[in-house]
Amino acid sequence: MIVQPYRLALALACVVAVLSIPGAAFAEAPESDPQEPSEAETGWTPEAIQGVKVMINPRLSPDGTRVAFAMDERIMTASKSETLTHIWTAAVSADGPESPVQFTFGDDSARAPQWSPDGRWLAFTSRRSGKSNLWLMAVDGGESWRLTDVATGVGTYAFSPDGSAIAFAMNEERSKERSNARKAKDDARVVGAHPRRSHLWMVTLPDTPGSTVKAKRLTEGEFTVAPRIVAGFDWAPDGSAIAFTHTPDARADLWPQADISVVDVESGEIRPLLTTSAVEASPKYSPDGNSLVFQRSDDPPTWGFTADFWIVDAEGGEPRPLAATHDSFFSTLLGFTKGGDEVIYMETEGTLSRVAALPVDGGPARILETGRRFISSAALSKDGSQIVMVAEDVGDPQRVLLAGVDDFAPRPVSPAQADLPDHPLPLTEVITWKGPGGLDVEGLLTYPVGYTEGERHPLVLVIHGGPAGNFNQRFIGSSGVFPLAAFAQRGFAVLRPNPRGSAGYGREFRYANYEDWGGGDYGDLMAGVDDVIERGIADPERLGVMGWSYGGFMTAWIITQTDRFKAATIGAAVTHLQSFSATTDVPGFIPDYMGGEWWEAPEIYRQRSPLLHADKVTTPALILHGERDNRVPVSQGHELHHALERRGVETQMVVYPRTGHGLREPKLRLDAMHRNLDWFARHVLGEAPSPGDDGTKAGED
Repeated sequence: MIVQPYRLALALACVVAVLSIPGAAFAEAPESDPQEPSEAETGWTPEAIQGVKVMINPRLSPDGTRVAFAMDERIMTASKSETLTHIWTAAVSADGPESPVQFTFGDDSARAPQWSPDGRWLAFTSRRSGKSNLWLMAVDGGESWRLTDVATGVGTYAFSPDGSAIAFAMNEERSKERSNARKAKDDARVVGAHPRRSHLWMVTLPDTPGSTVKAKRLTEGEFTVAPRIVAGFDWAPDGSAIAFTHTPDARADLWPQADISVVDVESGEIRPLLTTSAVEASPKYSPDGNSLVFQRSDDPPTWGFTADFWIVDAEGGEPRPLAATHDSFFSTLLGFTKGGDEVIYMETEGTLSRVAALPVDGGPARILETGRRFISSAALSKDGSQIVMVAEDVGDPQRVLLAGVDDFAPRPVSPAQADLPDHPLPLTEVITWKGPGGLDVEGLLTYPVGYTEGERHPLVLVIHGGPAGNFNQRFIGSSGVFPLAAFAQRGFAVLRPNPRGSAGYGREFRYANYEDWGGGDYGDLMAGVDDVIERGIADPERLGVMGWSYGGFMTAWIITQTDRFKAATIGAAVTHLQSFSATTDVPGFIPDYMGGEWWEAPEIYRQRSPLLHADKVTTPALILHGERDNRVPVSQGHELHHALERRGVETQMVVYPRTGHGLREPKLRLDAMHRNLDWFARHVLGEAPSPGDDGTKAGED
């Protein structure tokens, strides 16, 4: 049997995992002569990248002495391929960061930590009991205990202000009739019928710790609470009510119908608060409970995700807008400051993230974060005076920081990741160039490891999704389908542009690709490649291109427009606008961007569909797609793959089982990393194909 290098890597990862078991490292092994690892097996390999930890959901304790956060670890053994998440805590010390302490353990993940208002308990969600339930554990240690026993799983949750109860969102159970029909295999489905919705529930904390409590349902009706794209609910400061975002049901395409209502916790009475044709979402109560700040979209809502912050009286009435932010995007709203005269939010600005305070009197934003950091997760302290956040930059992985709202000087709470691979990191810098029409375009250029000025290197162009996505100054060694540090280790320069349509550069820039996919954005990307060539860095004869989702669309489009690229990876790509619009779970997305449904504007659908220009493709194309992708159905990949095969273009298509729109399972992500490196090494660097690189291997259809 021929074993491909990435399969061998998986096997080695499993062996390493076994050797990590206590005692296993002392097992006898046959002696053999040591061999020097090849260049491709050292430095920032996909395996090394997979070892970088991811931190999420930091929360400051009520007394300000500790921070809890969740941290991911990728587990790959002979029988496992999963991300294991556990809760860690770190002390807030004036003497500098102290090593964090693991708080939860076991083979089941623990996520979403929250402190009880009195600081006695740390809550989290876990599937230890089969379903996602709420668990509590004393802050000083001991055994955790399951607070809820729910039917379908706890989603978003929040303690009441006095800590006596927890509200949470939970999906409705299937009806008994539907469940019986499934068991009897008499379960034909009518599309759109029996929508499963999410509603608010509440549990009251028991007097005796350790007891499981029956939940009380708070909301009823033909709507879903905390939908996927726009979400959020918040307790009134006196605990009497909860304001929540809702849409008619959980379908992702219904986010433009989001409204805000308020439920009385005692009676269950629901009072509509904001019900316009714009989107209203993410409500947050002021400290005195007299008003709420929320996000409101443009009217009608558009997929460019324009939104600003507004404030409204808690009893209703006419809301008023706060000052516009830099990007006017659906940003992250953290809540009110201690005095209630400002709200704190976080949004992208260029390749960085900004934390800012917005006065409720309508004055301009006060920018708090001015460093060269990217903040991926943040939360306000209970009293609104401090912000705890997860931050990183291109040269440093994630760590937890803490800063005051009035004196914003972030200081580390957790130390740098101690087990980071000890390899030189490639240099990454922000560059700018002119796109079509003289538009200023920004991007990130990563140099090859060991770059020497004056020497030209192969270049890979990486295109982000969205299209209102954004490449930012995150740690270059972070895990992803396209392993940036590994490409740099292999001698590639990497260019990641933010072309027109990207978030972070204001509303006008974000909407500049409407009715023009493959037009100005294509010009921005190609101008960026030409700029790196003109700088003397990129070799024009050794170029590759890759992207995922909208980035996959642009990659497919590029190889129909030019033969400059020697190889392409097309990930989860829209390839045929008409069939995509007819099969995706967001059927309103493409019509919004293209200016009409396909039967209303058929010409632009035809003109801008890469599939319908497949006769122009000569570039070898690797197509990657998730088998269960509802956002961009796998048929989009098959359509392009069949077309290229029938034309005799070199192509491979890899379908990842159990996978939606993004690769989550570690082994599958590792597989994609290696495939991408091998594909570009072969077609751009001219290396000989790896054994088995024709795609034949055990288990492949």
